[in-house]
Amino acid sequence: MNKDKRFDTLVIHHGYDTKDHLGSLSVPIFQTSTFTFATAEQGEARFAGQEEGYIYSRLANPTVRALEEKMACLEGGEAALAFSSGMAAVSAVLMALTKANDHIICSQGVYGCTFGLLQLLKNKYHISHDFCAMETEEEIRQLIRPETVCIYVETPINPTMKLIDLQMVANVAKEYGIPVVVDNTFCSPYLQQPLSLGCDIVIHSATKYIGGHGDVIAGIAVGTKEKIAEIAKTTQKDVGGILSPFDAWLLLRGVKTLAVRMERHCDNAEKIVEQLKRHPRVASVYYPADVDHRDYSIYQKQMKRGGGLISFEVNGTKEDAQRLLNHLRLIHIAVSLGDTETLIQHPATMTHAVVPEEARKKMGISDSLLRLSVGLEAWEDVWEDLAQALNQL
Repeated sequence: MNKDKRFDTLVIHHGYDTKDHLGSLSVPIFQTSTFTFATAEQGEARFAGQEEGYIYSRLANPTVRALEEKMACLEGGEAALAFSSGMAAVSAVLMALTKANDHIICSQGVYGCTFGLLQLLKNKYHISHDFCAMETEEEIRQLIRPETVCIYVETPINPTMKLIDLQMVANVAKEYGIPVVVDNTFCSPYLQQPLSLGCDIVIHSATKYIGGHGDVIAGIAVGTKEKIAEIAKTTQKDVGGILSPFDAWLLLRGVKTLAVRMERHCDNAEKIVEQLKRHPRVASVYYPADVDHRDYSIYQKQMKRGGGLISFEVNGTKEDAQRLLNHLRLIHIAVSLGDTETLIQHPATMTHAVVPEEARKKMGISDSLLRLSVGLEAWEDVWEDLAQALNQL
């Protein structure tokens, strides 16, 4: 499939040709651990890298490869790698880019397990990190050291929905030859494509919008052939956090509807934002496409629409926020996002509980903050459930 087709077409057709697989419309599941060689010489050639072909499913698998080719295309990259979880992807990329005593600059606010990984790298391998608001070029420049090897960015930031100007960050990084890694989970490639803005590697928890149905755990990394090959032959091959063929097949099935799902997620979220902003028990609402969002100008530069994630603060305490969750009837209390079902969680005690309280406050995560992943239901039903819970505070 030519890459000049539109996104909605590529998401369905790219990376797979039915003629190569007996006309099967669906990608076959190559449920095998190993592959045979026709001759001993062929085995030697493949292990030496002189001949293309499959050896062992930890190294490459046809079903997984179809997913990787599709994701590389959708993100506008040259190559991709699939992993057994989003954190496996984050870990593999950061481990491939760093060595002992190196330094990472990170956006001010990240997923709780990413925060935990950064602490692990610091404690075990003396790989230090600094958090940065990344609001200006000068802020970033002041933190760059000779040993800085990576700039790691979430945007929108989980769970505060703060935005980072990716083009600005990439411009500074290029002056120093430092790669920029972007966690694009909240947007999916349908809403934001960091590589087109000058960044180097894109990471996804494919568990979320790529899969879209809450039935698979997976991660994706996309970049140039050179950078992806470096990760493949080091931290993916030797650490081994690879994706199974069946899970790759689930993602291939789920991603076909990415464009239509993201449109519905966005439509519903916009309606819920309007209602939340008018409710007297809601103190603040954070949504990128809201004209009142502090980073709305950045949203206009780099995002197609606002996405399906909303964060909001209730007027009250942690107990009030938890009381709201306990009064919900339709919306599920769960820490994931991007599913067909609407989900809600309390970051301070759930996804970001590992982050020390002082650091959480610096990130903007208050005890009254809630994160809502708006699903594909009728938005009116979602709002009715939120409204009745809010009215009981």
